[in-house]
Amino acid sequence: MNIKSETLIYVLGRYLKKDILSADFLTTPLQGGTVGNVHLVTGIAETADGEKMPYRIVLKIQKKWERYNDPDSWRREYDLYMSDLGKTFSDTFRWPTCYHAEMNTEENEFQLWLEYIDGVSGLELTGDMYEQAALELGRYQGKLHTEQPAALLSLTNLSHADLMKNTYLHYRSWPVVYDYIRSEDCEFPQHVRQMLIDIDEHADEILARIEQLPLVLCHRDFWVTNLIYANGKIVLIDWDTSGWGYLGEDLASLIADEADIDHMVEYYQRCVPTYYKGFSEYAVAPPVANHCVYEMSLLVFGYRLVESYLHTEDDDEKTKLLHTLQKIYEMKTSPAQG
Repeated sequence: MNIKSETLIYVLGRYLKKDILSADFLTTPLQGGTVGNVHLVTGIAETADGEKMPYRIVLKIQKKWERYNDPDSWRREYDLYMSDLGKTFSDTFRWPTCYHAEMNTEENEFQLWLEYIDGVSGLELTGDMYEQAALELGRYQGKLHTEQPAALLSLTNLSHADLMKNTYLHYRSWPVVYDYIRSEDCEFPQHVRQMLIDIDEHADEILARIEQLPLVLCHRDFWVTNLIYANGKIVLIDWDTSGWGYLGEDLASLIADEADIDHMVEYYQRCVPTYYKGFSEYAVAPPVANHCVYEMSLLVFGYRLVESYLHTEDDDEKTKLLHTLQKIYEMKTSPAQG
């Protein structure tokens, strides 16, 4: 991997708050998103006064690519780090510190040198950590919704409020998934098939209900792999899909996007009221009884799960995907009210 010595020394100077003379490095690929090239950079930095300091820092390299209905998402994380959005975070809910950001317009590529967060993530998160993430998310969105800071209002590269709706309609228009759940060949239990058909038949009414909810700044990829719990605080990575969305949209991702399937219903019951509690600390929230997290889970992930089911030949994976749909079905009849 080609890392410029002068860039590394500059970054380490900002990170370690020392004058750095030299540094060696080793790069290790990190499990990151599907479109970013993420590496952990480690080594020993030598300071001007002869001190040798070990370091760990993350280098994210993002090339241009196009997401459906969101063409500038590839560069959004760079744009957000270059904005004042970082000033809106709190000590308990934030993104990793960026020590250097660099855009190469000729190559349509950017680099971010980011703080390495050593914490708990993915399926290692506990129910209490899920609940903390829901609470902090609610507080953050509620505070921004009420205060409308200049740092938020000045952002120019955010995904649009209708992204969830348009993505659902795009999937629904695809005969491969739409026809499958209505066909005699469908291997899903009847109640799961009916759940997906029902959401289609009532989509206009459901979307109209969702659009009555407060419009908030959403991360839009708020799933367990992008959450890091460290020292009682929540750090959130991968902001390339973020934009305007509706109250509860991120919660659907937390609960239903490749999460802890066996505990999905429990976490749904725990996180929805906790999220509304956090939002209500700063802003007027609609009654928690009127939340749409179940409906959003189906709109965002229903047909995606069907697509994954149809395109995998792994029986264990098929079982897992069907189990996820079953848990979303169970969420419908489970109380998630404060």
